[in-house]
Amino acid sequence: MNNFANQMQFHNNKRYNDYSSFIKKKFFERVQKISLDTGFACPNRDGTKGVGGCSYCNNNTFNPNYCKPEKSITQQLDEGIEFFSKKYKTQRYLAYFQAYTNTYADINLVKQLYNEAVNHPKVVGLVIGTRPDCINADLIDFLSDLSKEYYISLEFGVESTLDRTLKQVNRCHSYQETVDAYKLAKNKGLHLGAHMIIGLPGETKDDILSHAIELSKLPISSLKLHQLQIVKHTMMAYQFKKNPEQFSLYSAEEYIDLITDFVALLRPDIIIERFISESPKHLLIAPNWNGLKNFEIVAKIEKKLTEKNLWQGKNLPLLEKTSLFL
Repeated sequence: MNNFANQMQFHNNKRYNDYSSFIKKKFFERVQKISLDTGFACPNRDGTKGVGGCSYCNNNTFNPNYCKPEKSITQQLDEGIEFFSKKYKTQRYLAYFQAYTNTYADINLVKQLYNEAVNHPKVVGLVIGTRPDCINADLIDFLSDLSKEYYISLEFGVESTLDRTLKQVNRCHSYQETVDAYKLAKNKGLHLGAHMIIGLPGETKDDILSHAIELSKLPISSLKLHQLQIVKHTMMAYQFKKNPEQFSLYSAEEYIDLITDFVALLRPDIIIERFISESPKHLLIAPNWNGLKNFEIVAKIEKKLTEKNLWQGKNLPLLEKTSLFL
């Protein structure tokens, strides 16, 4: 531990830059995300770029019951706040535009819904999930203006830095479009996030570890990671049933070992918001991790980092630590 302590100090004596510490430092109080569904589609669903959506995607894996597009943004927020306030009476909220592509609509409608959300008296900011090919300068300028009064997090689904993988899972955009999106959004007062799926078909361990180095070149503030999960009612579920040999799904132990190596290659100032995702049992096909919960996996990752004497950024090449993107 002494070597680690001499090299890098993170909050709560952790070996990585954790999201909980960031939130406490940012808001000085408990903040809860409220998921919202705008009913927007995606360009790889409606035929603009493709059909069927991403092969792994089933939004029912994370949409709560109150989150329905036929309800207004205010109603969804009120119902979400009612649900969470039963446990925590005093807290603020972030309006989380989560399902599908939340910038993929007429710009005036997008602005209207975002304004409705921030005008809620208990909302302190927005978290917007979208695709890197579904933003423009007008939208970025609008969000930049909002960021002067509210916390605005813009998250892009990166998923992979390899074009062959993006094509295989029907993303219908290139990694260069991801790079360009971050260039457009940087230095605008926005908290920029990235989402990555670890273990997509055809990706080797070396491919996955190279993702960490490539992500470290981007001007991102936070990162969400999760293991590939095969869920029902997706194209990938069909592919898995037909050709299971095309998939190399990780056991919990294998994933934990891989992620610790990944973290060691990740720029140390990037906030790690999530390591895994838990799909509902009735939808999950594979992998089976015997009911291990998120907090249990995190504890095992932290233990493994200590055992391997690794910490975030330890093995990142010096050139990437001083990337010109930052």
